[in-house]
Amino acid sequence: MLSVIIPTAGVEQPTVATLAALVPAAAAGLIREVLLVDGADNGVIERVADVAGCRFIGFAGEHGAALATGALQARSPWLMFLHAGAVPEAGWIEETTQFIQTVSASGRPRAAVFRYARSPYADTSLRETFRALARTIVGPLGDQGLLIARDHYDRLGGYPPHARCSEARLLRRLGRSSRTLLRSRIVMMA
Repeated sequence: MLSVIIPTAGVEQPTVATLAALVPAAAAGLIREVLLVDGADNGVIERVADVAGCRFIGFAGEHGAALATGALQARSPWLMFLHAGAVPEAGWIEETTQFIQTVSASGRPRAAVFRYARSPYADTSLRETFRALARTIVGPLGDQGLLIARDHYDRLGGYPPHARCSEARLLRRLGRSSRTLLRSRIVMMA
């Protein structure tokens, strides 16, 4: 039903935190596959993928290229893009399932993003303050995850692989009218 694409930067801890949050959804049958897309050449994420039963995809390029590469290789009709270190809070499985069923039945193309929640253990920096302000003014940012039907993703042109801020570009193309903000929150652990 759902392919989860996680671009990583060769760092194990945030990737493992995200994978641990996905285990209940895999057990419930919501997640068909998890793809770890990594450009680092250190073998760490390849080992994590092997242990966790995920597909590892090596690539060379920018963040947008990692997202586009993962989407091309995903096999499910629905795609979920998460950053390494993103941990959805309790209740996300039921809400995601309901969203997919509602959109599939309606025939109207829609995408969803999670509400953002800063980790209670993270340092409050000036950069985080500006990002919170940007979320309020502009809308969701790419680190809030994206849930989208593959055919809708393809119609929009997907993530531009060589563009700067490819996540922001896709969210802009979605627009506010075809984007839903889920009640479930996503906490960034890294």
